[in-house]
Amino acid sequence: MELKAGTRLRSATDTTEVVVVKAPAEAIDLRCGGQPFVAIDADVTPAGPAAGFDGGTQLGKRYADEALGLELLCTKAGEGSISVGDTILEVKGAKPLPASD
Repeated sequence: MELKAGTRLRSATDTTEVVVVKAPAEAIDLRCGGQPFVAIDADVTPAGPAAGFDGGTQLGKRYADEALGLELLCTKAGEGSISVGDTILEVKGAKPLPASD
């Protein structure tokens, strides 16, 4: 799947929706719940996430893979886990604030 910043996607397995914040240069196999993401306006009948891809997503959290240069913002939470192929993406941590002495 070719991605670019600002692209909105939805899961084919549950209610998860994301916006691409940072996209890699090459095409990737981006999935949610074990199935590929689809365009935001696509009609789907959610069938539930596959076993192992049912960890869920959290509203307002960013999911990233620094090695690929991928960052997604979850705009609607769901039951499926976001993954690139079989590798589940983790929630991106907040940047530490500078110490004040």
